[in-house]
Amino acid sequence: MADGPYKYIRDADGKVSRVIRVGTRKSQLARIQTDSVVEKLKELHPDVQFEIVAMSTTGDKILDTALSKIGEKSLFTKELENALEKNEVDLVVHSLKDLPTVLPVGFTIGSVLKRENPHDAVVLHPKHKGKRLDSLANKSVVGTSSLRRAAQLKKRFPHLEFKDIRGNLNTRLKKLDEKDDFSAIVLAAAGLRRMGWDNRISQILGPEDCMYAVGQGALAVEVRARDQDILEMVSVLNDSDTVLRCMAERAFLKHLEGGCSVPVAVYTEVKNSQLYLTGAVYSLDGSDSLKETMQTSISSDSQVEEQEKVDEKVQRVGITALKVSEAAQDAAEKLGVDLGNLLLSKGAKEILTVARQLNDAR
Repeated sequence: MADGPYKYIRDADGKVSRVIRVGTRKSQLARIQTDSVVEKLKELHPDVQFEIVAMSTTGDKILDTALSKIGEKSLFTKELENALEKNEVDLVVHSLKDLPTVLPVGFTIGSVLKRENPHDAVVLHPKHKGKRLDSLANKSVVGTSSLRRAAQLKKRFPHLEFKDIRGNLNTRLKKLDEKDDFSAIVLAAAGLRRMGWDNRISQILGPEDCMYAVGQGALAVEVRARDQDILEMVSVLNDSDTVLRCMAERAFLKHLEGGCSVPVAVYTEVKNSQLYLTGAVYSLDGSDSLKETMQTSISSDSQVEEQEKVDEKVQRVGITALKVSEAAQDAAEKLGVDLGNLLLSKGAKEILTVARQLNDAR
């Protein structure tokens, strides 16, 4: 049975249930992340059937090229968004860091779930067990597909060499363990934890070693902006602090016009109703950098104003966060823009332009 874009099924007893189709990438990590979101939705809506639709994206298929060289903004999201546009799925679960700061017209991020540890983790080759990056031998090779990680770590650990490594988590760990090409690889701690591989984490890199990517560690649910009922359904999953932190991070990145092809890093925290945002830009080798911290108040004395209707113009960096104070959202977005402006006034554009040109020429 179908009613407009929605799908319904009738069970043996004649009971009709609505079916919500959830889009995801095919990788094991993507499936684990999607299953965790669907579990939460099932608890809240036991009468709804959830059907998972897994697909491959451009980023999953091109594995022999560095992400920063492919130059495609929606590398891991385009195919999923096409399915959303054609009503083949009703919502899509993403890693927030894969989503561009500007979404295609008609789409919005309806929820950002409580963030897992956003920091990067070092995974050592089994023969280096017990070591840390600073105790690896001179010229040891560390694998990372991220310009952001490489730029910060080159500056912090000049005795190490950094090389590209691509593939999903399973592939990268296999390349590390079964060959002698790499002494260690650097991955997001969140992915390793969600896979249940905490025991592979040798070291978590704090902000003094390596600040993280915008949105890292957070899951996002993307929906069609016009689907008010789906938006309402997923908005319950919003974690207010995570939404505000990621909104500030995304506004900062958007203002700098950064993406995969430039080294931009952030660190955020919420303490005593204050949101702190540290943002930095780096040259490819990390020798040139700018880093600043700003803060804003996100306390909300007034009750959350009910939003009657989603006005696409009030999307903040692609996010429509029902049930999160609008005043706090405005403050978070402004914080990101203000920090972006501060870095631009100190020469961030020049650093990023050179980084982009050098990366294109590699």
